[in-house]
Amino acid sequence: MKKILIIQTAFIGDVILATAMIEKLADFYPELKIDFLLRKGNESLLADHPKLNEILVWDKRSNKHINLFKIWRIIRKGHYDVVVNLQRFLSSGVLTAFSGVSNKLGFKKNPLSVFFTTRFQHQISVESNSPHEIERNHQLIQELTDDQVAKPKLYPSMKDFAMVRQTEDYITISPTSVWYTKQWPAEKWIALINKLPKDHNIFLLGAPADKLACQKIADRSEHPNVIVKAGELSLLQSAALMKGANMNYVNDSAPLHLASAMNAPVTAVFLSTVPQFGFTPLSDNSTVCETSLDLACRPCGLHGKSACPEGHFKCAEIELPIT
Repeated sequence: MKKILIIQTAFIGDVILATAMIEKLADFYPELKIDFLLRKGNESLLADHPKLNEILVWDKRSNKHINLFKIWRIIRKGHYDVVVNLQRFLSSGVLTAFSGVSNKLGFKKNPLSVFFTTRFQHQISVESNSPHEIERNHQLIQELTDDQVAKPKLYPSMKDFAMVRQTEDYITISPTSVWYTKQWPAEKWIALINKLPKDHNIFLLGAPADKLACQKIADRSEHPNVIVKAGELSLLQSAALMKGANMNYVNDSAPLHLASAMNAPVTAVFLSTVPQFGFTPLSDNSTVCETSLDLACRPCGLHGKSACPEGHFKCAEIELPIT
Protein backbone atom coordinates (compact mmCIF):
# COMPACT_ATOMS: atom_id res chain seq x y z
CA MET A 1 0.00 0.00 0.00
CA LYS A 2 1.50 3.29 -1.14
CA LYS A 3 -1.32 5.84 -1.12
CA ILE A 4 -4.58 6.21 0.78
CA LEU A 5 -7.44 8.72 0.87
CA ILE A 6 -9.49 9.50 3.98
CA ILE A 7 -12.88 11.14 3.40
CA GLN A 8 -14.49 13.19 6.18
CA THR A 9 -16.53 16.11 4.86
CA ALA A 10 -18.63 16.70 7.98
CA PHE A 11 -18.00 19.30 10.67
CA ILE A 12 -14.96 20.50 12.61
CA GLY A 13 -15.25 18.00 15.43
CA ASP A 14 -15.61 15.09 13.00
CA VAL A 15 -12.45 16.13 11.15
CA ILE A 16 -10.52 16.43 14.42
CA LEU A 17 -11.56 12.95 15.51
CA ALA A 18 -10.61 11.59 12.09
CA THR A 19 -7.02 12.74 12.66
CA ALA A 20 -6.64 9.68 14.90
CA MET A 21 -6.64 7.63 11.70
CA ILE A 22 -3.87 9.78 10.23
CA GLU A 23 -1.77 9.11 13.32
CA LYS A 24 -2.37 5.37 13.20
CA LEU A 25 -1.71 4.94 9.49
CA ALA A 26 1.38 7.16 9.50
CA ASP A 27 2.91 5.30 12.43
CA PHE A 28 2.11 1.91 10.91
CA TYR A 29 3.22 2.79 7.38
CA PRO A 30 5.95 5.47 7.57
CA GLU A 31 6.26 5.72 3.77
CA LEU A 32 2.50 5.85 3.11
CA LYS A 33 1.13 8.91 1.32
CA ILE A 34 -2.02 9.98 3.15
CA ASP A 35 -4.47 12.39 1.50
CA PHE A 36 -7.50 13.84 3.30
CA LEU A 37 -10.73 15.13 1.77
CA LEU A 38 -12.75 17.63 3.81
CA ARG A 39 -15.30 20.38 3.27
CA LYS A 40 -14.26 23.95 2.45
CA GLY A 41 -13.86 25.94 5.65
CA ASN A 42 -12.21 23.14 7.63
CA GLU A 43 -8.92 22.98 5.72
CA SER A 44 -7.12 25.28 8.18
CA LEU A 45 -7.34 22.51 10.79
CA LEU A 46 -4.86 20.42 8.84
CA ALA A 47 -2.63 23.22 7.56
CA ASP A 48 1.01 22.09 7.35
CA HIS A 49 0.11 18.73 8.89
CA PRO A 50 3.42 16.82 8.94
CA LYS A 51 1.83 13.43 8.24
CA LEU A 52 -0.38 14.41 5.30
CA ASN A 53 0.58 14.34 1.65
CA GLU A 54 -2.28 16.46 0.30
CA ILE A 55 -5.53 18.05 1.47
CA LEU A 56 -8.46 17.91 -0.94
CA VAL A 57 -11.18 20.50 -0.41
CA TRP A 58 -14.80 20.15 -1.50
CA ASP A 59 -16.79 23.39 -1.63
CA LYS A 60 -20.32 22.36 -0.60
CA ARG A 61 -21.75 25.85 -0.36
CA SER A 62 -21.55 26.98 -3.96
CA ASN A 63 -21.99 24.78 -7.03
CA LYS A 64 -22.05 21.78 -4.73
CA HIS A 65 -22.64 19.13 -7.39
CA ILE A 66 -20.27 20.65 -9.94
CA ASN A 67 -17.55 20.73 -7.28
CA LEU A 68 -18.40 17.17 -6.28
CA PHE A 69 -17.77 16.11 -9.87
CA LYS A 70 -14.43 17.95 -9.87
CA ILE A 71 -13.37 16.21 -6.66
CA TRP A 72 -14.47 12.85 -8.11
CA ARG A 73 -12.22 13.41 -11.13
CA ILE A 74 -9.29 14.26 -8.84
CA ILE A 75 -9.86 11.08 -6.85
CA ARG A 76 -10.09 9.01 -10.04
CA LYS A 77 -6.68 10.34 -11.08
CA GLY A 78 -5.16 9.97 -7.61
CA HIS A 79 -3.92 6.39 -8.00
CA TYR A 80 -5.08 5.44 -4.50
CA ASP A 81 -4.69 1.93 -3.18
CA VAL A 82 -7.38 2.46 -0.53
CA VAL A 83 -10.24 4.89 0.09
CA VAL A 84 -11.54 5.13 3.66
CA ASN A 85 -14.91 6.87 3.86
CA LEU A 86 -15.96 8.05 7.32
CA GLN A 87 -19.09 9.72 6.00
CA ARG A 88 -22.50 8.04 5.96
CA PHE A 89 -24.18 10.19 3.31
CA LEU A 90 -24.85 9.77 -0.39
CA SER A 91 -22.35 12.29 -1.79
CA SER A 92 -19.35 10.67 -0.11
CA GLY A 93 -20.75 7.32 -1.18
CA VAL A 94 -20.62 8.47 -4.80
CA LEU A 95 -16.99 9.54 -4.42
CA THR A 96 -16.10 6.19 -2.86
CA ALA A 97 -18.18 3.79 -4.93
CA PHE A 98 -17.07 5.28 -8.25
CA SER A 99 -13.51 6.14 -7.24
CA GLY A 100 -11.97 3.41 -9.37
CA VAL A 101 -10.06 2.26 -6.28
CA SER A 102 -9.93 -1.47 -5.63
CA ASN A 103 -10.16 -1.32 -1.83
CA LYS A 104 -13.06 0.85 -0.61
CA LEU A 105 -13.81 0.91 3.14
CA GLY A 106 -16.81 2.54 4.78
CA PHE A 107 -19.88 2.24 6.97
CA LYS A 108 -23.00 0.23 6.17
CA LYS A 109 -25.19 3.29 6.80
CA ASN A 110 -23.89 4.90 3.62
CA PRO A 111 -26.58 4.54 0.92
CA LEU A 112 -23.97 3.30 -1.59
CA SER A 113 -22.09 1.01 0.79
CA VAL A 114 -23.21 -2.00 -1.28
CA PHE A 115 -20.48 -0.92 -3.72
CA PHE A 116 -17.79 -0.77 -1.03
CA THR A 117 -15.24 -3.55 -0.73
CA THR A 118 -15.76 -3.85 3.02
CA ARG A 119 -18.54 -2.39 5.14
CA PHE A 120 -18.71 -1.84 8.88
CA GLN A 121 -21.38 -1.03 11.46
CA HIS A 122 -21.55 2.48 12.91
CA GLN A 123 -23.72 2.09 15.99
CA ILE A 124 -24.45 4.95 18.39
CA SER A 125 -26.44 4.08 21.50
CA VAL A 126 -27.06 5.17 25.08
CA GLU A 127 -25.55 1.98 26.51
CA SER A 128 -22.73 2.51 28.98
CA ASN A 129 -20.34 0.36 26.95
CA SER A 130 -21.00 2.18 23.69
CA PRO A 131 -17.69 2.78 21.83
CA HIS A 132 -16.10 6.17 21.33
CA GLU A 133 -16.25 7.65 17.83
CA ILE A 134 -12.52 7.08 17.33
CA GLU A 135 -13.13 3.37 18.03
CA ARG A 136 -15.98 3.25 15.52
CA ASN A 137 -13.73 4.92 12.97
CA HIS A 138 -10.76 2.70 13.75
CA GLN A 139 -12.59 -0.47 12.75
CA LEU A 140 -12.33 0.75 9.14
CA ILE A 141 -8.54 0.42 9.22
CA GLN A 142 -8.08 -2.28 11.85
CA GLU A 143 -7.32 -4.95 9.22
CA LEU A 144 -4.72 -2.62 7.70
CA THR A 145 -3.07 -1.92 11.06
CA ASP A 146 -3.96 -3.55 14.39
CA ASP A 147 -6.57 -3.25 17.13
CA GLN A 148 -4.85 -0.45 19.05
CA VAL A 149 -6.73 2.83 18.60
CA ALA A 150 -4.77 6.07 18.18
CA LYS A 151 -5.87 9.43 19.56
CA PRO A 152 -6.58 12.54 17.47
CA LYS A 153 -3.82 15.10 17.15
CA LEU A 154 -3.45 18.58 15.68
CA TYR A 155 -0.25 20.43 14.81
CA PRO A 156 -0.34 24.18 15.44
CA SER A 157 2.78 25.85 14.07
CA MET A 158 5.44 27.60 16.12
CA LYS A 159 3.91 30.84 14.87
CA ASP A 160 0.50 29.77 16.22
CA PHE A 161 2.00 29.10 19.64
CA ALA A 162 3.88 32.39 19.57
CA MET A 163 0.67 34.27 18.75
CA VAL A 164 -1.05 33.04 21.92
CA ARG A 165 1.88 32.68 24.32
CA GLN A 166 0.99 33.72 27.88
CA THR A 167 3.18 34.53 30.88
CA GLU A 168 0.42 34.22 33.50
CA ASP A 169 -1.96 31.45 34.53
CA TYR A 170 -5.13 31.31 32.49
CA ILE A 171 -8.32 29.41 31.78
CA THR A 172 -10.28 29.22 28.54
CA ILE A 173 -14.03 28.95 28.17
CA SER A 174 -15.84 28.13 24.92
CA PRO A 175 -19.38 29.05 25.97
CA THR A 176 -21.30 28.77 22.70
CA SER A 177 -22.62 26.07 20.38
CA VAL A 178 -24.51 25.97 17.11
CA TRP A 179 -27.26 24.14 19.00
CA TYR A 180 -29.16 25.74 21.87
CA THR A 181 -29.59 22.51 23.84
CA LYS A 182 -25.84 21.81 23.70
CA GLN A 183 -25.00 25.23 25.11
CA TRP A 184 -24.78 25.78 28.85
CA PRO A 185 -26.79 28.98 29.50
CA ALA A 186 -24.94 32.29 29.66
CA GLU A 187 -25.95 32.90 33.28
CA LYS A 188 -24.35 29.58 34.24
CA TRP A 189 -21.10 30.53 32.55
CA ILE A 190 -21.17 33.93 34.26
CA ALA A 191 -21.65 32.31 37.67
CA LEU A 192 -18.72 29.96 36.96
CA ILE A 193 -16.46 32.82 35.81
CA ASN A 194 -17.20 34.76 38.98
CA LYS A 195 -15.92 31.79 41.04
CA LEU A 196 -12.68 31.33 39.11
CA PRO A 197 -9.35 32.55 40.59
CA LYS A 198 -9.09 36.31 40.27
CA ASP A 199 -5.37 36.12 39.46
CA HIS A 200 -6.08 34.06 36.31
CA ASN A 201 -6.92 35.46 32.89
CA ILE A 202 -10.15 34.05 31.48
CA PHE A 203 -10.20 33.78 27.68
CA LEU A 204 -13.55 33.35 25.95
CA LEU A 205 -13.12 31.43 22.68
CA GLY A 206 -15.29 30.91 19.64
CA ALA A 207 -15.89 31.74 16.01
CA PRO A 208 -16.56 35.27 14.71
CA ALA A 209 -20.29 34.59 15.03
CA ASP A 210 -19.80 33.91 18.75
CA LYS A 211 -18.08 37.20 19.54
CA LEU A 212 -21.24 39.08 20.58
CA ALA A 213 -22.42 36.30 22.89
CA CYS A 214 -18.97 36.10 24.47
CA GLN A 215 -18.81 39.87 24.90
CA LYS A 216 -22.17 39.87 26.70
CA ILE A 217 -20.90 37.20 29.08
CA ALA A 218 -17.71 39.21 29.71
CA ASP A 219 -19.66 42.41 30.32
CA ARG A 220 -21.98 40.78 32.84
CA SER A 221 -19.27 38.96 34.78
CA GLU A 222 -17.58 40.35 37.88
CA HIS A 223 -14.21 38.74 37.18
CA PRO A 224 -11.51 41.39 36.57
CA ASN A 225 -9.64 39.53 33.83
CA VAL A 226 -12.13 38.26 31.24
CA ILE A 227 -10.79 38.63 27.68
CA VAL A 228 -12.87 37.90 24.59
CA LYS A 229 -10.87 36.08 21.92
CA ALA A 230 -13.82 34.78 19.92
CA GLY A 231 -13.32 35.58 16.24
CA GLU A 232 -9.71 36.67 16.76
CA LEU A 233 -7.93 33.31 16.64
CA SER A 234 -7.71 30.60 14.01
CA LEU A 235 -8.70 27.07 14.97
CA LEU A 236 -5.07 26.04 15.39
CA GLN A 237 -4.28 29.18 17.41
CA SER A 238 -7.23 28.38 19.68
CA ALA A 239 -5.88 24.83 20.02
CA ALA A 240 -2.45 26.20 20.90
CA LEU A 241 -3.96 28.49 23.55
CA MET A 242 -5.94 25.60 25.04
CA LYS A 243 -2.77 23.52 25.31
CA GLY A 244 -1.25 25.84 27.91
CA ALA A 245 -4.39 26.53 29.94
CA ASN A 246 -4.88 25.46 33.54
CA MET A 247 -8.32 24.31 32.43
CA ASN A 248 -10.55 24.53 29.36
CA TYR A 249 -14.32 24.59 29.90
CA VAL A 250 -16.36 23.50 26.89
CA ASN A 251 -19.77 22.30 25.75
CA ASP A 252 -20.29 19.07 23.81
CA SER A 253 -19.03 20.79 20.66
CA ALA A 254 -15.93 21.33 18.52
CA PRO A 255 -13.73 22.96 21.24
CA LEU A 256 -14.04 19.72 23.23
CA HIS A 257 -12.27 17.91 20.39
CA LEU A 258 -9.70 20.69 19.99
CA ALA A 259 -8.73 20.06 23.61
CA SER A 260 -8.56 16.31 23.01
CA ALA A 261 -6.30 16.76 19.98
CA MET A 262 -3.89 18.83 22.09
CA ASN A 263 -4.16 16.58 25.17
CA ALA A 264 -5.15 19.76 27.00
CA PRO A 265 -7.00 19.71 30.35
CA VAL A 266 -10.72 19.92 29.73
CA THR A 267 -14.04 19.98 31.56
CA ALA A 268 -16.91 19.17 29.22
CA VAL A 269 -20.60 19.93 29.79
CA PHE A 270 -23.16 17.50 28.36
CA LEU A 271 -26.73 18.78 28.31
CA SER A 272 -29.29 17.27 25.92
CA THR A 273 -26.73 14.83 24.54
CA VAL A 274 -25.07 12.12 26.63
CA PRO A 275 -21.49 10.87 27.00
CA GLN A 276 -22.57 7.39 25.93
CA PHE A 277 -22.91 8.63 22.34
CA GLY A 278 -19.13 8.40 22.15
CA PHE A 279 -17.91 11.97 21.81
CA THR A 280 -16.35 12.47 25.24
CA PRO A 281 -12.97 14.20 25.74
CA LEU A 282 -9.83 12.09 25.32
CA SER A 283 -7.30 14.22 27.21
CA ASP A 284 -5.41 12.64 30.10
CA ASN A 285 -6.89 15.33 32.36
CA SER A 286 -10.58 15.40 31.44
CA THR A 287 -13.86 15.66 33.31
CA VAL A 288 -17.38 15.09 32.02
CA CYS A 289 -20.19 16.97 33.74
CA GLU A 290 -23.89 16.22 33.32
CA THR A 291 -27.06 16.68 35.31
CA SER A 292 -27.76 14.35 38.23
CA LEU A 293 -31.50 14.60 37.55
CA ASP A 294 -33.19 11.50 36.17
CA LEU A 295 -34.78 13.01 33.07
CA ALA A 296 -36.92 10.76 30.90
CA CYS A 297 -36.50 13.25 28.03
CA ARG A 298 -32.70 12.97 27.97
CA PRO A 299 -31.20 12.51 25.48
CA CYS A 300 -33.73 14.25 23.26
CA GLY A 301 -31.77 13.41 20.13
CA LEU A 302 -28.38 12.52 18.74
CA HIS A 303 -27.63 16.16 17.94
CA GLY A 304 -28.62 19.37 19.67
CA LYS A 305 -31.90 21.19 19.13
CA SER A 306 -32.81 24.84 18.67
CA ALA A 307 -34.95 24.75 21.82
CA CYS A 308 -35.75 22.39 24.67
CA PRO A 309 -38.64 20.18 23.45
CA GLU A 310 -40.06 20.06 26.99
CA GLY A 311 -39.65 23.77 27.64
CA HIS A 312 -37.83 23.38 30.96
CA PHE A 313 -34.18 22.75 29.95
CA LYS A 314 -33.52 20.91 33.20
CA CYS A 315 -30.56 19.09 31.67
CA ALA A 316 -28.67 22.38 32.11
CA GLU A 317 -28.83 21.99 35.91
CA ILE A 318 -25.16 21.13 36.35
CA GLU A 319 -22.41 22.10 38.76
CA LEU A 320 -18.91 22.42 37.32
CA PRO A 321 -15.75 21.88 39.37
CA ILE A 322 -13.49 24.90 39.87
CA THR A 323 -9.92 24.38 38.73
